[in-house]
Amino acid sequence: MNARLSLKTSSLAVAGLLATGSLSAQAQTELTMYYPVAVGGALTEVIDGLVADFEAEHPDISVDAIYAGNYDDTRVRAMSAVEAGDAPQLSVMFSIDLYELLEQDVIVAFDDLVQSDEEREWLDGFYPALMENGRLDGQTYGIPFQRSTIVFYWNKEAFADAGLDPDTPPETWEEMAEMAATVREASGGEQWGVMVPSTGYPYWMFQAFAFQNGHRLMSDDGTEVHFDDPAAIEALEYWVSLAEEHGAMPDGTIEWGTLRQNFIEQSTAMMWHSTGNLTAVRNEAGFDFGVAMLPMNTQRGSPTGGGNFYLFKDSSEEEQRAAMTFIRWMTAPERAAAWSMETGYMGVSPAAYETEALRDYVETFPPAAVARDQLEHATAELATYQGGRVRRALDNAIQAALTGQMSPAEALAQAQAEAEAALRRYSR
Repeated sequence: MNARLSLKTSSLAVAGLLATGSLSAQAQTELTMYYPVAVGGALTEVIDGLVADFEAEHPDISVDAIYAGNYDDTRVRAMSAVEAGDAPQLSVMFSIDLYELLEQDVIVAFDDLVQSDEEREWLDGFYPALMENGRLDGQTYGIPFQRSTIVFYWNKEAFADAGLDPDTPPETWEEMAEMAATVREASGGEQWGVMVPSTGYPYWMFQAFAFQNGHRLMSDDGTEVHFDDPAAIEALEYWVSLAEEHGAMPDGTIEWGTLRQNFIEQSTAMMWHSTGNLTAVRNEAGFDFGVAMLPMNTQRGSPTGGGNFYLFKDSSEEEQRAAMTFIRWMTAPERAAAWSMETGYMGVSPAAYETEALRDYVETFPPAAVARDQLEHATAELATYQGGRVRRALDNAIQAALTGQMSPAEALAQAQAEAEAALRRYSR
Protein backbone atom coordinates (compact mmCIF):
# COMPACT_ATOMS: atom_id res chain seq x y z
CA MET A 1 0.00 0.00 0.00
CA ASN A 2 1.43 3.38 -0.98
CA ALA A 3 0.67 5.80 1.84
CA ARG A 4 1.86 8.86 -0.10
CA LEU A 5 -0.28 8.00 -3.09
CA SER A 6 -3.27 7.42 -0.82
CA LEU A 7 -2.70 10.73 0.92
CA LYS A 8 -2.47 12.49 -2.43
CA THR A 9 -5.64 10.80 -3.63
CA SER A 10 -7.46 11.82 -0.47
CA SER A 11 -6.30 15.43 -0.74
CA LEU A 12 -7.36 15.67 -4.38
CA ALA A 13 -10.77 14.18 -3.60
CA VAL A 14 -11.43 16.66 -0.81
CA ALA A 15 -10.09 19.56 -2.85
CA GLY A 16 -12.38 18.67 -5.73
CA LEU A 17 -15.42 18.59 -3.47
CA LEU A 18 -14.49 21.92 -1.95
CA ALA A 19 -14.12 23.43 -5.39
CA THR A 20 -17.55 22.27 -6.49
CA GLY A 21 -19.19 23.38 -3.30
CA SER A 22 -20.12 19.81 -2.31
CA LEU A 23 -18.16 20.11 0.93
CA SER A 24 -17.33 23.02 3.11
CA ALA A 25 -14.56 23.10 5.68
CA GLN A 26 -17.18 23.59 8.36
CA ALA A 27 -19.01 20.41 7.30
CA GLN A 28 -16.11 18.14 8.20
CA THR A 29 -16.21 16.17 11.43
CA GLU A 30 -12.69 16.13 12.82
CA LEU A 31 -11.50 13.12 14.80
CA THR A 32 -8.32 12.53 16.79
CA MET A 33 -7.06 8.98 17.29
CA TYR A 34 -4.04 7.76 19.26
CA TYR A 35 -2.60 4.37 18.40
CA PRO A 36 0.36 2.18 19.48
CA VAL A 37 2.97 0.09 17.68
CA ALA A 38 4.47 -2.80 19.63
CA VAL A 39 5.95 -4.98 16.85
CA GLY A 40 8.31 -4.65 13.91
CA GLY A 41 7.56 -3.22 10.49
CA ALA A 42 6.44 0.12 9.10
CA LEU A 43 3.01 0.07 10.72
CA THR A 44 2.72 3.85 10.93
CA GLU A 45 2.89 4.00 7.13
CA VAL A 46 0.18 1.36 6.86
CA ILE A 47 -2.07 3.29 9.25
CA ASP A 48 -1.45 6.54 7.35
CA GLY A 49 -2.40 4.85 4.11
CA LEU A 50 -5.59 3.39 5.52
CA VAL A 51 -6.61 6.72 7.03
CA ALA A 52 -6.00 8.48 3.75
CA ASP A 53 -8.10 5.93 1.88
CA PHE A 54 -10.90 6.37 4.41
CA GLU A 55 -10.82 10.15 4.06
CA ALA A 56 -10.97 9.82 0.28
CA GLU A 57 -14.15 7.76 0.62
CA HIS A 58 -15.56 9.92 3.45
CA PRO A 59 -14.60 13.53 2.69
CA ASP A 60 -16.91 14.75 5.46
CA ILE A 61 -14.70 13.09 8.12
CA SER A 62 -11.05 13.83 8.83
CA VAL A 63 -8.94 11.62 11.09
CA ASP A 64 -5.77 12.81 12.79
CA ALA A 65 -4.07 9.49 13.54
CA ILE A 66 -1.26 10.02 16.06
CA TYR A 67 1.36 7.37 16.78
CA ALA A 68 1.76 7.45 20.57
CA GLY A 69 4.46 4.82 21.28
CA ASN A 70 3.84 1.41 22.81
CA TYR A 71 0.62 0.32 24.50
CA ASP A 72 1.50 1.82 27.87
CA ASP A 73 2.61 5.09 26.27
CA THR A 74 -0.66 5.28 24.34
CA ARG A 75 -2.77 4.75 27.45
CA VAL A 76 -0.85 7.44 29.33
CA ARG A 77 -1.13 9.90 26.46
CA ALA A 78 -4.83 9.32 25.94
CA MET A 79 -5.62 9.63 29.64
CA SER A 80 -3.48 12.76 29.92
CA ALA A 81 -5.45 14.29 27.06
CA VAL A 82 -8.70 13.39 28.81
CA GLU A 83 -7.53 14.99 32.05
CA ALA A 84 -6.46 18.11 30.15
CA GLY A 85 -9.94 18.45 28.65
CA ASP A 86 -8.73 17.55 25.18
CA ALA A 87 -9.89 13.94 24.90
CA PRO A 88 -9.54 12.13 21.59
CA GLN A 89 -12.71 10.84 20.04
CA LEU A 90 -11.23 7.36 19.67
CA SER A 91 -8.04 5.42 20.33
CA VAL A 92 -6.50 2.05 19.74
CA MET A 93 -5.31 0.85 23.13
CA PHE A 94 -4.61 -2.39 24.94
CA SER A 95 -7.61 -4.69 25.02
CA ILE A 96 -6.77 -5.20 28.70
CA ASP A 97 -7.14 -1.49 29.47
CA LEU A 98 -10.90 -2.00 29.72
CA TYR A 99 -11.20 -2.10 33.50
CA GLU A 100 -9.12 1.03 33.98
CA LEU A 101 -11.04 2.93 31.30
CA LEU A 102 -14.36 1.92 32.84
CA GLU A 103 -13.18 2.84 36.32
CA GLN A 104 -12.18 6.27 34.99
CA ASP A 105 -15.61 6.48 33.29
CA VAL A 106 -14.15 7.75 30.01
CA ILE A 107 -15.42 5.33 27.35
CA VAL A 108 -18.73 4.61 25.65
CA ALA A 109 -20.33 1.23 24.98
CA PHE A 110 -20.75 0.59 21.27
CA ASP A 111 -24.15 -0.91 22.05
CA ASP A 112 -25.37 2.60 22.92
CA LEU A 113 -24.61 3.78 19.38
CA VAL A 114 -25.98 0.84 17.41
CA GLN A 115 -29.03 2.00 15.45
CA SER A 116 -29.70 -0.73 12.89
CA ASP A 117 -29.67 -4.47 12.36
CA GLU A 118 -26.68 -3.99 10.06
CA GLU A 119 -24.70 -2.30 12.83
CA ARG A 120 -25.68 -5.01 15.31
CA GLU A 121 -24.57 -7.65 12.81
CA TRP A 122 -21.20 -5.89 12.53
CA LEU A 123 -20.85 -5.74 16.31
CA ASP A 124 -21.56 -9.47 16.59
CA GLY A 125 -19.34 -10.45 13.66
CA PHE A 126 -15.94 -10.69 15.37
CA TYR A 127 -14.25 -13.83 16.67
CA PRO A 128 -15.70 -14.52 20.15
CA ALA A 129 -12.24 -15.14 21.62
CA LEU A 130 -11.19 -11.63 20.59
CA MET A 131 -14.23 -10.13 22.28
CA GLU A 132 -13.52 -11.54 25.74
CA ASN A 133 -11.31 -8.60 26.70
CA GLY A 134 -13.70 -6.07 25.14
CA ARG A 135 -16.99 -6.98 26.77
CA LEU A 136 -18.22 -6.68 30.32
CA ASP A 137 -21.69 -7.19 31.79
CA GLY A 138 -23.17 -7.72 28.33
CA GLN A 139 -21.85 -4.45 26.92
CA THR A 140 -19.22 -4.07 24.19
CA TYR A 141 -16.58 -1.42 24.88
CA GLY A 142 -13.66 -2.58 22.73
CA ILE A 143 -13.64 -3.49 19.04
CA PRO A 144 -10.79 -5.81 17.91
CA PHE A 145 -8.23 -4.25 15.57
CA GLN A 146 -4.55 -5.16 15.91
CA ARG A 147 -5.09 -8.48 17.61
CA SER A 148 -2.78 -11.39 18.12
CA THR A 149 -1.92 -14.60 19.81
CA ILE A 150 1.61 -15.72 20.69
CA VAL A 151 2.93 -18.06 18.03
CA PHE A 152 5.97 -20.30 17.69
CA TYR A 153 8.60 -19.43 15.06
CA TRP A 154 11.36 -21.87 14.11
CA ASN A 155 14.33 -21.85 11.75
CA LYS A 156 13.96 -24.87 9.47
CA GLU A 157 17.58 -24.72 8.34
CA ALA A 158 18.83 -24.79 11.93
CA PHE A 159 16.63 -27.82 12.58
CA ALA A 160 18.04 -29.61 9.55
CA ASP A 161 21.62 -28.77 10.56
CA ALA A 162 20.93 -30.27 13.99
CA GLY A 163 19.52 -33.47 12.48
CA LEU A 164 15.92 -32.57 13.34
CA ASP A 165 13.01 -32.79 10.92
CA PRO A 166 12.80 -29.20 9.59
CA ASP A 167 9.06 -29.52 9.00
CA THR A 168 8.15 -30.80 12.47
CA PRO A 169 8.04 -28.24 15.29
CA PRO A 170 7.83 -29.36 18.92
CA GLU A 171 4.38 -30.33 20.09
CA THR A 172 5.10 -30.39 23.83
CA TRP A 173 7.20 -28.60 26.43
CA GLU A 174 9.41 -31.66 26.71
CA GLU A 175 10.00 -31.78 22.97
CA MET A 176 10.79 -28.06 22.82
CA ALA A 177 13.38 -28.35 25.58
CA GLU A 178 14.98 -31.39 23.93
CA MET A 179 15.01 -29.85 20.44
CA ALA A 180 16.35 -26.55 21.74
CA ALA A 181 19.18 -28.33 23.57
CA THR A 182 19.95 -30.36 20.42
CA VAL A 183 20.20 -27.22 18.28
CA ARG A 184 22.42 -25.51 20.86
CA GLU A 185 24.77 -28.50 20.98
CA ALA A 186 24.86 -29.00 17.20
CA SER A 187 25.83 -25.36 16.65
CA GLY A 188 28.76 -25.69 19.00
CA GLY A 189 27.25 -23.08 21.26
CA GLU A 190 26.96 -20.53 18.43
CA GLN A 191 23.17 -20.56 18.31
CA TRP A 192 20.63 -20.65 21.12
CA GLY A 193 17.87 -23.22 20.91
CA VAL A 194 14.95 -21.04 21.99
CA MET A 195 14.20 -17.56 23.28
CA VAL A 196 11.04 -16.40 25.07
CA PRO A 197 10.92 -12.62 25.73
CA SER A 198 10.83 -11.59 29.37
CA THR A 199 10.77 -7.82 29.04
CA GLY A 200 7.98 -5.72 27.58
CA TYR A 201 5.14 -8.14 28.30
CA PRO A 202 6.56 -11.03 30.39
CA TYR A 203 3.19 -11.62 32.05
CA TRP A 204 1.78 -12.43 28.58
CA MET A 205 4.33 -15.16 27.91
CA PHE A 206 3.90 -16.52 31.42
CA GLN A 207 0.14 -16.59 30.99
CA ALA A 208 0.66 -18.83 27.95
CA PHE A 209 2.83 -21.24 29.96
CA ALA A 210 0.30 -21.29 32.79
CA PHE A 211 -2.65 -21.85 30.48
CA GLN A 212 -0.80 -24.67 28.70
CA ASN A 213 -0.51 -26.20 32.14
CA GLY A 214 -4.28 -26.03 32.58
CA HIS A 215 -4.42 -22.87 34.69
CA ARG A 216 -6.12 -19.47 34.31
CA LEU A 217 -4.42 -16.62 36.11
CA MET A 218 -7.48 -14.46 36.85
CA SER A 219 -11.19 -14.46 37.53
CA ASP A 220 -13.67 -13.39 34.87
CA ASP A 221 -14.67 -10.23 36.73
CA GLY A 222 -11.18 -8.76 37.13
CA THR A 223 -11.16 -8.88 40.94
CA GLU A 224 -8.96 -11.91 41.69
CA VAL A 225 -5.71 -13.46 40.47
CA HIS A 226 -4.23 -16.92 41.03
CA PHE A 227 -0.49 -16.44 40.56
CA ASP A 228 0.71 -18.81 43.29
CA ASP A 229 -1.29 -21.87 42.23
CA PRO A 230 0.87 -25.04 41.95
CA ALA A 231 0.18 -25.20 38.18
CA ALA A 232 1.44 -21.63 37.76
CA ILE A 233 4.55 -22.35 39.81
CA GLU A 234 5.24 -25.43 37.69
CA ALA A 235 4.89 -23.31 34.54
CA LEU A 236 7.45 -20.78 35.74
CA GLU A 237 9.77 -23.58 36.85
CA TYR A 238 9.68 -24.95 33.31
CA TRP A 239 10.49 -21.53 31.81
CA VAL A 240 13.46 -21.16 34.19
CA SER A 241 14.62 -24.70 33.35
CA LEU A 242 15.13 -23.87 29.69
CA ALA A 243 18.27 -21.99 30.72
CA GLU A 244 19.25 -23.54 34.04
CA GLU A 245 18.64 -27.24 33.32
CA HIS A 246 18.67 -27.57 29.54
CA GLY A 247 21.17 -24.84 28.64
CA ALA A 248 19.01 -24.04 25.63
CA MET A 249 18.09 -20.42 26.40
CA PRO A 250 20.23 -17.52 27.65
CA ASP A 251 20.31 -16.82 31.38
CA GLY A 252 18.53 -13.73 32.64
CA THR A 253 16.03 -11.64 30.74
CA ILE A 254 15.46 -11.57 26.97
CA GLU A 255 14.41 -8.31 25.35
CA TRP A 256 11.02 -8.13 23.65
CA GLY A 257 12.12 -5.37 21.28
CA THR A 258 15.22 -7.12 19.90
CA LEU A 259 14.08 -10.74 19.87
CA ARG A 260 12.72 -10.59 16.33
CA GLN A 261 16.13 -9.38 15.15
CA ASN A 262 17.82 -12.14 17.14
CA PHE A 263 15.74 -14.67 15.26
CA ILE A 264 16.40 -13.05 11.87
CA GLU A 265 20.14 -12.95 12.60
CA GLN A 266 19.92 -16.65 13.57
CA SER A 267 21.21 -16.22 17.08
CA THR A 268 18.24 -18.33 18.15
CA ALA A 269 16.58 -21.18 16.25
CA MET A 270 13.18 -20.79 17.91
CA MET A 271 11.24 -17.95 19.47
CA TRP A 272 7.89 -17.19 21.02
CA HIS A 273 6.51 -13.89 19.80
CA SER A 274 3.40 -12.07 18.63
CA THR A 275 1.91 -12.99 15.28
CA GLY A 276 2.07 -9.23 14.69
CA ASN A 277 5.73 -9.76 13.76
CA LEU A 278 4.91 -12.32 11.07
CA THR A 279 5.11 -10.09 8.00
CA ALA A 280 8.30 -8.43 9.22
CA VAL A 281 9.92 -11.84 9.74
CA ARG A 282 8.77 -12.98 6.32
CA ASN A 283 10.23 -9.88 4.69
CA GLU A 284 13.54 -9.95 6.55
CA ALA A 285 14.47 -13.59 7.22
CA GLY A 286 17.10 -14.94 4.85
CA PHE A 287 16.24 -18.55 5.64
CA ASP A 288 13.29 -20.91 5.52
CA PHE A 289 11.19 -20.66 8.67
CA GLY A 290 7.99 -22.11 10.01
CA VAL A 291 5.22 -20.89 12.29
CA ALA A 292 3.13 -23.13 14.54
CA MET A 293 0.87 -23.09 17.54
CA LEU A 294 2.70 -22.96 20.86
CA PRO A 295 3.84 -26.24 22.38
CA MET A 296 1.58 -27.70 25.06
CA ASN A 297 1.87 -29.40 28.42
CA THR A 298 -1.58 -30.52 29.55
CA GLN A 299 -3.35 -28.54 26.82
CA ARG A 300 -2.70 -26.18 23.93
CA GLY A 301 -3.17 -22.50 24.52
CA SER A 302 -2.24 -18.87 24.18
CA PRO A 303 -3.75 -15.70 25.55
CA THR A 304 -5.04 -13.31 22.97
CA GLY A 305 -3.32 -9.95 22.84
CA GLY A 306 -3.11 -6.61 21.12
CA GLY A 307 -5.27 -3.54 20.76
CA ASN A 308 -8.93 -2.60 20.50
CA PHE A 309 -10.71 0.52 19.32
CA TYR A 310 -12.35 2.55 22.08
CA LEU A 311 -14.76 5.50 21.89
CA PHE A 312 -14.40 8.35 24.40
CA LYS A 313 -17.25 10.02 26.24
CA ASP A 314 -16.12 13.64 25.86
CA SER A 315 -17.31 13.73 22.26
CA SER A 316 -20.43 14.98 20.58
CA GLU A 317 -22.98 12.53 19.22
CA GLU A 318 -21.89 13.55 15.72
CA GLU A 319 -18.25 12.80 16.54
CA GLN A 320 -19.14 9.45 18.08
CA ARG A 321 -21.14 8.46 15.01
CA ALA A 322 -18.26 9.56 12.75
CA ALA A 323 -15.79 7.61 14.88
CA MET A 324 -17.94 4.50 14.64
CA THR A 325 -18.13 4.97 10.86
CA PHE A 326 -14.33 5.00 10.78
CA ILE A 327 -14.03 1.95 13.05
CA ARG A 328 -16.54 0.01 10.98
CA TRP A 329 -14.57 0.89 7.84
CA MET A 330 -11.25 -0.12 9.40
CA THR A 331 -12.62 -3.48 10.57
CA ALA A 332 -14.56 -4.33 7.41
CA PRO A 333 -13.51 -7.70 5.96
CA GLU A 334 -11.45 -6.28 3.09
CA ARG A 335 -9.56 -3.87 5.36
CA ALA A 336 -9.09 -6.50 8.07
CA ALA A 337 -7.66 -8.78 5.39
CA ALA A 338 -5.31 -6.09 4.07
CA TRP A 339 -4.18 -5.20 7.60
CA SER A 340 -3.47 -8.86 8.35
CA MET A 341 -1.38 -9.29 5.21
CA GLU A 342 0.53 -6.04 5.79
CA THR A 343 1.37 -6.80 9.41
CA GLY A 344 0.82 -10.39 10.49
CA TYR A 345 -1.92 -9.46 12.96
CA MET A 346 -4.92 -11.71 12.48
CA GLY A 347 -8.04 -10.84 10.56
CA VAL A 348 -10.48 -10.05 13.34
CA SER A 349 -13.56 -11.71 11.84
CA PRO A 350 -14.34 -14.93 9.98
CA ALA A 351 -15.50 -12.72 7.10
CA ALA A 352 -11.96 -11.38 6.70
CA TYR A 353 -10.68 -14.88 5.95
CA GLU A 354 -13.47 -15.37 3.44
CA THR A 355 -12.20 -12.49 1.28
CA GLU A 356 -10.48 -13.59 -1.89
CA ALA A 357 -7.33 -11.68 -0.98
CA LEU A 358 -6.75 -13.24 2.43
CA ARG A 359 -7.94 -16.66 1.31
CA ASP A 360 -5.35 -16.65 -1.48
CA TYR A 361 -2.68 -15.27 0.85
CA VAL A 362 -3.23 -18.04 3.39
CA GLU A 363 -3.13 -20.62 0.61
CA THR A 364 0.28 -19.38 -0.56
CA PHE A 365 1.59 -18.57 2.95
CA PRO A 366 -0.01 -20.96 5.49
CA PRO A 367 1.68 -19.35 8.54
CA ALA A 368 -0.80 -16.50 8.12
CA ALA A 369 -3.54 -18.78 9.47
CA VAL A 370 -1.76 -20.05 12.58
CA ALA A 371 -2.83 -17.28 14.97
CA ARG A 372 -6.43 -17.57 13.76
CA ASP A 373 -6.44 -21.35 14.16
CA GLN A 374 -4.98 -20.99 17.65
CA LEU A 375 -8.06 -18.99 18.70
CA GLU A 376 -9.72 -22.36 19.25
CA HIS A 377 -7.28 -22.81 22.14
CA ALA A 378 -7.12 -19.20 23.31
CA THR A 379 -7.97 -17.48 26.57
CA ALA A 380 -8.54 -13.83 27.42
CA GLU A 381 -5.40 -11.84 28.19
CA LEU A 382 -4.67 -11.09 31.85
CA ALA A 383 -6.95 -8.17 32.74
CA THR A 384 -7.95 -6.91 36.18
CA TYR A 385 -8.77 -3.75 38.03
CA GLN A 386 -5.55 -1.93 38.98
CA GLY A 387 -4.14 -3.71 35.95
CA GLY A 388 -0.86 -1.81 35.84
CA ARG A 389 0.01 -2.64 39.45
CA VAL A 390 -1.08 -6.25 39.11
CA ARG A 391 0.88 -6.86 35.91
CA ARG A 392 3.94 -5.08 37.30
CA ALA A 393 3.92 -7.37 40.33
CA LEU A 394 3.79 -10.43 38.08
CA ASP A 395 6.40 -9.07 35.65
CA ASN A 396 8.80 -8.44 38.54
CA ALA A 397 8.24 -11.95 39.87
CA ILE A 398 8.91 -13.56 36.50
CA GLN A 399 12.12 -11.60 36.03
CA ALA A 400 13.24 -12.36 39.60
CA ALA A 401 12.85 -16.08 38.91
CA LEU A 402 14.55 -15.94 35.52
CA THR A 403 17.53 -14.03 36.91
CA GLY A 404 17.91 -16.36 39.89
CA GLN A 405 17.03 -13.79 42.53
CA MET A 406 14.12 -15.85 43.84
CA SER A 407 12.68 -19.31 43.31
CA PRO A 408 9.54 -19.47 41.15
CA ALA A 409 7.45 -20.35 44.21
CA GLU A 410 8.82 -17.44 46.25
CA ALA A 411 8.48 -14.97 43.39
CA LEU A 412 4.89 -15.91 42.61
CA ALA A 413 3.90 -15.87 46.27
CA GLN A 414 5.19 -12.30 46.49
CA ALA A 415 3.36 -11.33 43.29
CA GLN A 416 0.15 -12.85 44.65
CA ALA A 417 0.43 -10.86 47.87
CA GLU A 418 1.08 -7.61 46.00
CA ALA A 419 -1.81 -8.24 43.61
CA GLU A 420 -4.19 -9.07 46.44
CA ALA A 421 -3.27 -5.81 48.15
CA ALA A 422 -4.01 -3.90 44.95
CA LEU A 423 -7.33 -5.69 44.45
CA ARG A 424 -8.55 -5.75 48.05
CA ARG A 425 -11.16 -3.06 47.63
CA TYR A 426 -12.68 -4.87 44.63
CA SER A 427 -13.13 -8.22 46.37
CA ARG A 428 -16.68 -9.32 46.94
